[in-house]
Amino acid sequence: MNTLFSRVPAPVKRAGAAHYLRLSLLSFAATVILVRLFLALTGYPQLGNSTLHIAHVLWGGLLLFIASLLPLILANRWVYAVSGVLSVVGAGLFIDEVGKFITRNYDYFYPPAAPIIYGFFLLTVLLYFEVRRLPASDARTELYHALDGLEEVLDHDLSMHERAEVEGQLASVTRGSADPELVQLAGVLLTFVRSAAVTATRDEAGFWERLWQRLETWQERHIRRRLFRYLLVAGLGALGLVAIVNLLQWVVTAFFRTSLGPLSALLVLGGVSASTGGVAWLVVRVVLEWVVGVALLVAARFFLIGQDRRGFRFAYYGLLLSLMTVNLLVFYFDQFRAVFSTLAQFVLLLASLYYRQRYLTPAPGKEPAPAGSRQEERLA
Repeated sequence: MNTLFSRVPAPVKRAGAAHYLRLSLLSFAATVILVRLFLALTGYPQLGNSTLHIAHVLWGGLLLFIASLLPLILANRWVYAVSGVLSVVGAGLFIDEVGKFITRNYDYFYPPAAPIIYGFFLLTVLLYFEVRRLPASDARTELYHALDGLEEVLDHDLSMHERAEVEGQLASVTRGSADPELVQLAGVLLTFVRSAAVTATRDEAGFWERLWQRLETWQERHIRRRLFRYLLVAGLGALGLVAIVNLLQWVVTAFFRTSLGPLSALLVLGGVSASTGGVAWLVVRVVLEWVVGVALLVAARFFLIGQDRRGFRFAYYGLLLSLMTVNLLVFYFDQFRAVFSTLAQFVLLLASLYYRQRYLTPAPGKEPAPAGSRQEERLA
């Protein structure tokens, strides 16, 4: 047994792994949302007859099979992106029908199915952030990445940026490795890459990079820091008010507008019965939504008075609590109607992170312009 495992090399994170995983995440989310939206708009049609039912889980299995074969057959780098998209689209088609396969009566609308799908997505997000971490730099990893980059030489598509990156990786191996074989191999490859035999193409930004650059240029021109802050105040305040108003509506309805009694009214409003065991989770949802609502209102208040760092902290942890915990319960009770509020929270979280990176993180050797200062007024 030890001999068997000793022959398995230690794993190395693939170059561009975070990019492929990010592409997969977006494809997975889009697949589930679009499938549910299509089925709801078309009345949940079925492909088949009185005997057959060609469920979309079968198409998901077919895509998964194709995605698993492509990297086994083809060696091109673009295969990883194609295989990644096909695999998660297939996984999305599969997991969308999870309710059928965990219930005896094949209940597609089984309430826990939605939080299971959302929880699976959250686990993949956590994996993405783990993969994004910079790996420990060692000669073997650098050489793996350099060899991966040299595949562009075969397709005559090595850009100047990629050439410089490969040179840096190979030079790092020659300087820091204690393995003479790796040093010799890296030295030979470095000489080849630096030779006139290797021609590099001019660096050209891809479609998404060009789009991002245009968005950043438009934002810098039309949405300065003050307006950006006010947009965050509006978004955070709106989400916070919605959470508080929903809580007040539940309380008022439960205590004053029904003869059922507070607990029975709460169950009816939540769409659960005492026998389902969802009472405690419904109460937890109401309390956590109130906590998130208060946190977002506090964040909006801090942003409004110019205390951006405190505002960001309340916004970040409030939105993170909602996305990572509260929404699991919201998906259970509201099903896929919770997608829209989840997307709004996710957009606000990304906007808050961008605001911190753009205005609150100092450049090397510089301090950020404090909110409300004359320097910030000039930026605005």
